[in-house]
Amino acid sequence: MLKNFHQSNRNSLIQSLHGGLIILTAYTQMQRGADAAFAFEQEANFWWLTGIDAPDWWVIIDGARHTSWLVAPHVSEVNQIFDGSLTYEAAQTVSGIEAILTRDEATTLLHDLATRHTVVHTLGDPSFIEYIDFTLNPAPRQLHRLLERTFADVLDCQWDLAKLRAIKQPEEIMAIKKAIKLTMQSFADVKVLLPEFHYEYEIEAEFSYAFRRRGATGHAYDPIVASGANACTLHYGENNAKLKPRQLVLLDIGARVHGYAADISRTYAYGEPTKRQLAIHVAVQQAQEKIIKLLKPHASIATYYEQVDEIMKTALAELNLLASADDYRRYFPHAISHGLGIDVHDSLGRATEFLPGMVLTVEPGIYVPEEGIGVRIEDNILITETGHTNLSSALSKGL
Repeated sequence: MLKNFHQSNRNSLIQSLHGGLIILTAYTQMQRGADAAFAFEQEANFWWLTGIDAPDWWVIIDGARHTSWLVAPHVSEVNQIFDGSLTYEAAQTVSGIEAILTRDEATTLLHDLATRHTVVHTLGDPSFIEYIDFTLNPAPRQLHRLLERTFADVLDCQWDLAKLRAIKQPEEIMAIKKAIKLTMQSFADVKVLLPEFHYEYEIEAEFSYAFRRRGATGHAYDPIVASGANACTLHYGENNAKLKPRQLVLLDIGARVHGYAADISRTYAYGEPTKRQLAIHVAVQQAQEKIIKLLKPHASIATYYEQVDEIMKTALAELNLLASADDYRRYFPHAISHGLGIDVHDSLGRATEFLPGMVLTVEPGIYVPEEGIGVRIEDNILITETGHTNLSSALSKGL
């Protein structure tokens, strides 16, 4: 992305917060094992505002004066030698922010800003925190505590950012389209090669190779290569099982290109599919076609979910999988859609209706553990002024 993109994003946030003070932090690196860190992945809001893809930087935006500063982390000589660091010049070029401070200089600036602003905006805990079972990156909380010691009031601006980010700009749509095109090309390659593979990990390796060979950053999320009953574990990620004839293989995989994600699912037959596998696959495919047709600008999101429920219940009933009301979420246990962008699960900003510029997934699935069958078909949809565009429609959905 060009620096003008990130400058424009900062201006949009300033306008949304009526000229307030905003301070955000990059993520910090996380330990992988012993003295090694995991590959770094940036906090999405920080990247959207700055374009900086390096750990421990801050951005300070004084909306009242339309002035921004970057705050560089301290990098020891040892870390500089082994890992390098983002140069000031590179940070200025990508962000469009000229002023770069040390942490000590930033501390002085924060006290000065506290005399001008009683309120500061930053990121609080994510809205989904009650549902996660992993440790949050500590950097946002650490910054939040620091700001609480300096300012009278610290407010969470995550929903202001989410609302802005939900409507994709032309540059963002272009990047998403590139990620989707590259992902579709790789899916097509894998489908042709599928009979030659013997293990799930061979399929994963082929995608990894195809993504990097075509210029993607890599996977936008941990790839799911789930054969047989493994597909009934929604976020299955071991990808180690031996492929067996007459099983289905569920692939949920997306590339990341220029900071943006694709998220596509297809289910393929390894060998000749059974009649039951075919029936479930057809049911999911037909349901998806009906659901995608519901998408249009200003359609109620609540009504959409109600209509989806009816479509999926009908599909399950026709497969004799809806003996009781409890069977609905037993065999279709996940949401039908989520936003797509920098985060593979991008927020739609608590919108009540679909709006032009939103990009979301449509991913119906039916999972029958007792039969060892799991089918999911997922496409990436852009809401337009007149309807919608299926950005991944060119990829075959056939078994």
